[in-house]
Amino acid sequence: MSTGVDGGTAATGTPRAAAVTKLDRVVIRFAGDSGDGMQLTGDRFTSEAAAFGNDLSTMPNFPAEIRAPQGTIPGVSSFQVHFADYDILTPGDRPDVLVAMNPAALKANIADLPAGGTLIVNTDEFVKRNLTKVGYAVNPLEDDSLAAYQVHQVAMATITQGALADTGLGKKDAERCKNMFALGLLSWMYHRPTEGTERFLREKFAKKPDIAEANVLAFRAGFYYGETTEAFAVTYEVAPAKLAPGTYRQITGNTALAYGIVAAAQQSKLPVLLGTYPITPASDILHELSKYKQFGITTFQAEDEIAGICAALGASYGGALGVTSTSGPGVALKSETIGLGVMTELPLLVIDVQRGGPSTGLPTKTEQADLLQAMYGRNGESPVPIIAPQSPADCFAAALEATHIALTYRTPVLLLSDGAVANGSEPWLIPDAADLPDLTVQFATEPNSPDGSAFWPYLRDPETLARAWAVPGTPGLQHRIGGLEKADGTGNISYEPDNHDRMVRLRQAKIDNIPVPDLLVDDPSGKARVLVLGWGSSYGPIGAACRRVRKLGHSVAQAHLRNLNPFPANLGDVLRSYDKVVVPEMNLGQLALLLRGKYLVDVVSYTKVAGLPFKAEELQNVLTDIVKGVDAG
Repeated sequence: MSTGVDGGTAATGTPRAAAVTKLDRVVIRFAGDSGDGMQLTGDRFTSEAAAFGNDLSTMPNFPAEIRAPQGTIPGVSSFQVHFADYDILTPGDRPDVLVAMNPAALKANIADLPAGGTLIVNTDEFVKRNLTKVGYAVNPLEDDSLAAYQVHQVAMATITQGALADTGLGKKDAERCKNMFALGLLSWMYHRPTEGTERFLREKFAKKPDIAEANVLAFRAGFYYGETTEAFAVTYEVAPAKLAPGTYRQITGNTALAYGIVAAAQQSKLPVLLGTYPITPASDILHELSKYKQFGITTFQAEDEIAGICAALGASYGGALGVTSTSGPGVALKSETIGLGVMTELPLLVIDVQRGGPSTGLPTKTEQADLLQAMYGRNGESPVPIIAPQSPADCFAAALEATHIALTYRTPVLLLSDGAVANGSEPWLIPDAADLPDLTVQFATEPNSPDGSAFWPYLRDPETLARAWAVPGTPGLQHRIGGLEKADGTGNISYEPDNHDRMVRLRQAKIDNIPVPDLLVDDPSGKARVLVLGWGSSYGPIGAACRRVRKLGHSVAQAHLRNLNPFPANLGDVLRSYDKVVVPEMNLGQLALLLRGKYLVDVVSYTKVAGLPFKAEELQNVLTDIVKGVDAG
């Protein structure tokens, strides 16, 4: 029996009572051609899991090309979702269930499926031409190469076409709905709610009701197939997670950043201009923010990266909050204007959603290799604060913190997200609006020179060292700013050596003196001699690995940096209190380089630049060996 569109019951064939196995966690990976709708399928399953109350974490993985070569390994798109009845930290190392829509998807992903794992294969695509494309000399469904797995062969395209035979859709359009068949089958297997998906499909295709109904029918066909076939003897249940009380929603990192910017606009009572240029994987921030004009958000898709950031900085000069979003190649183009923001001392939020580089690099793959670029990638002494959210949900708070620093200290702030955080999703506890920080700005309203006759734009607040911020056109506050060095106080152009030295040191001191929270260390035993220190999206894999190491009976401490410039004041003391400090990074050791240079601590750098996040298992093995070595020594 299954839930029908109106919440009633619908059935086909003879419903059977499959055995139910209770699990605490499951990892499912949907994989197919880039045109098979795997991202939509995975996202909908994730939404079902979120609605059910599971904790979850996701990892989309797709080609950079808009339409990669069909049926080839470079064209494979996948979506992995990890859901559980307890708090989880990663999308999972390996899938428990692999849904392979074609031979390319099978070949690209089968190595990740552990022995005994469930493999669901769309047999309709396993024809000679498709097998040859990916180098299969023999159909793997017909030899013993898949004997280690629980293989379910399902003619998804054929069954979907049969289910849609009376809709009037052509064969090609009907076959496109096979991803919804797969979603329906998995929804049955894991007792996922269905009403939300049917409602979503009708809303998504509201302008094409025939397509909407076809997808709903395909979704139901997959659900009914699982219910009536003898092929699946077991279904699975994963209970809701015990999360902190409150209202939750599933959220991606990019959406959370967009919401954080909207909240910043409300809390600062400032209009916001997002001046940007589309670039993977940051474009969703532009798409999301464009929906919120009613909250004082203006989005400007410029002709290039430079125009985008210049518009944002101009908005800040005019008394608004300027924001720009990009990835590593865009930061390179924006660097001159970031330097201009440092010199003019205007608030500016620069969001860098990092991806694999250099140059165009890996547009859809994750990396953490822009840290040194964020720290030093401008001419002259050009310091900026740097913040890195640790997870998709953390992006909301990170955006608010970055905005607070930008407005309070009159400075550009670099927010370093990355592809794993931006595209991944997890439950987000929606905060109470009353608990959000007050970001109200005090603009200059009257002359501030010693004799009271003029406005000095570089007269600083003695506590924050921030300069006065005046809205152009305010009577009596005429001033000019630009990229040439400024005289302390008056803001006049100055080439005087002592003044330049003073202004450089003042700008650096302003950033160095920004108060950031002390670094917190998670050390349950209180006896750990090894500290694992991460930043950005490595938080989840490091945390999961530390849990595993502790279950093996070893003591290990974990800490995570959110503020990368300035560092927390207690960071040096924390580093020096452990025998070994291990720093895993998805780069060649950029944070490790900064820590060695500043604190003279010989950290152990563990690096990976594969375009994919760390796996908990690989970090577990590395950390176990290090902990054993320290304990034995």
